[in-house]
Amino acid sequence: MSSNDIIVSLDIGTSKVRAIIGEVVNGAINIIGVGSADSEGIRKGAIVDIDQTVQSIRNAIDHAERMVGIQIAEVYVGISGNHIALQSSHGVVAVSNEDREIGDEDIERVIQAAKVIPLAPEREIIGVVPNQYLVDGLDEIHDPRSMIGVRLEVEATIITGAKTAIHNLLRVVEKAGVKVSGLILMSLAAGHLSLSKDEKAIGTVLVDIGAGQTTIAIFEQNNLVATSTLPIGGEYITNDISIGLRTQLDIAEKIKLKFGCAEIEHAAADQVFKVNRIGSNVDKEFSQVDLANIVEPRVQEIFHLIRAEVQRLGYSELPGGYVLTGGTVSMPGMLAVAQQMLATSVRIAVPDFIGVRDPSFTSGVGIIQYAYKYLKSSKQTTSANKKAAVNKKPPAPNGEQKPSVMERFKNWLSEFI
Repeated sequence: MSSNDIIVSLDIGTSKVRAIIGEVVNGAINIIGVGSADSEGIRKGAIVDIDQTVQSIRNAIDHAERMVGIQIAEVYVGISGNHIALQSSHGVVAVSNEDREIGDEDIERVIQAAKVIPLAPEREIIGVVPNQYLVDGLDEIHDPRSMIGVRLEVEATIITGAKTAIHNLLRVVEKAGVKVSGLILMSLAAGHLSLSKDEKAIGTVLVDIGAGQTTIAIFEQNNLVATSTLPIGGEYITNDISIGLRTQLDIAEKIKLKFGCAEIEHAAADQVFKVNRIGSNVDKEFSQVDLANIVEPRVQEIFHLIRAEVQRLGYSELPGGYVLTGGTVSMPGMLAVAQQMLATSVRIAVPDFIGVRDPSFTSGVGIIQYAYKYLKSSKQTTSANKKAAVNKKPPAPNGEQKPSVMERFKNWLSEFI
């Protein structure tokens, strides 16, 4: 197994840190290892304690390494948060090859040209997503390689973030002893995995409900057009259970995972459990209906805020409806409440890989797929081009003759035709 066949993603969430190992075999991705650890030092998706976060990352990576029996050296890291912003950009270059055939070098140059945008000092570019290429004015081109043209343009979305958040994220990963191969916007990666081509084309809202935050990503015309983060998630449900049942947070979390139901109508009155209450030596018995009476109002509020935020972004009625993912949507009854509150088509997205068939793994698996399709191939191409340039030998003295003065003049003149 060569290192080129392995892609590792790191999803640093509020409740869990997950390291997922993907193996590429004949162009197909197999998930061969998953490492998970309780997340310490993260609040509402933001790093608040460097040392605790580093230890959580190490624990997750060690777990994944033991499962597969390999050493992880590089990871692709997911990034999210309310500091993320999208900005449209346009890049233009002249095709460099003499035969006017567009190559990887031209695509790299036009992407770099699109990155030349005014940025505030506290912000940094995370990535560039090409929306379409134009060759001599012909638009809606997704891959211009091998096409003939003089002028290559790109219309792209520039993803930017706060330098503080980016550098802190890079710092904790590197302090954990692994190299960062790249940062990937988690909502973009999750959309690449969860949404069909038609859903991205007609317009769909992808909602990732985690423990500490909810990320909203809107796709339209095959592109990510808007994103937003709300500081709400599964932790709020746990807090409500803790207050309602007068128990500790860790006990409330276990009760939520084992007996939680988001809809009172589908809760079972005969499913009962005992709770160790704060300030009492006697356990009290509750039913799943009692628990649902606490959970349902908070879940309704979460979806109400999601719908209000989508409307604020200017996308109230999208034909594709909503696609839900994230660990919190695994709770029974979430889909029914979502359909009621959002009043449109709603479905839950789950990765279709053995070992990770759970909505909480969507972002991590999406990072692997996105890195393989868009980042790893471009890095390999760039390094191959550099290697070819280094290995290119100068022409032999007795080889072909240099072009004549007239031929050089014709070549120079063709640059302007």
